[in-house]
Amino acid sequence: MKRVLLDDATLVSNYIKGDETAIATLITRHKQRIYSFIYSKVYDRDISEDVFQDTFIKVIKTLKKGKYNEEGKFLPWVMRIAHNLVIDHFRRNSRMPKFDNTGEFSIFSVLGDNALNAEKQMVRDQVNIDIKRVIEELPEDQKEVLKMRIYQEMSFKEISERTGVSINTALGRMRYAIINMRKTIEKNNMVLTN
Repeated sequence: MKRVLLDDATLVSNYIKGDETAIATLITRHKQRIYSFIYSKVYDRDISEDVFQDTFIKVIKTLKKGKYNEEGKFLPWVMRIAHNLVIDHFRRNSRMPKFDNTGEFSIFSVLGDNALNAEKQMVRDQVNIDIKRVIEELPEDQKEVLKMRIYQEMSFKEISERTGVSINTALGRMRYAIINMRKTIEKNNMVLTN
């Protein structure tokens, strides 16, 4: 018996008509590409899996409500949903430091802009590279605290416990890290806005 591969549009149509296996086929068919796309943005397996699941929950809800109308363009439509959910993830889990920065310009403010057209994305990528380079120039103790706070989203209490220093010392290291980063940025005439 010869198996016939159904195209995406037919599978979508079959699913809308009640064939539950059609959605499983679509998920299996596109899982690797969609998951890889999500992972390339968030660099975390657990978050990627969550966003992937949320993507298909949204796909299923939209199909069940009969609101899908992009005949023949299933994969680009799903990729757009995944892309939007990645942006939502970064908005919800903003990597902004959770302390008062005395109203001065914060170099981390550049991480909050989620408009992702091609030019802005290129600028943002370069800014991220520049920020990482500046971070690497910090003394080891300041770099450690800054990375835990910004990239691992740890509280100062957690940082204190992990590093074996007081909360005030952790706060001080973070403060000096920002001061030193500002000095490096000014010294090198770097522009960190997008």
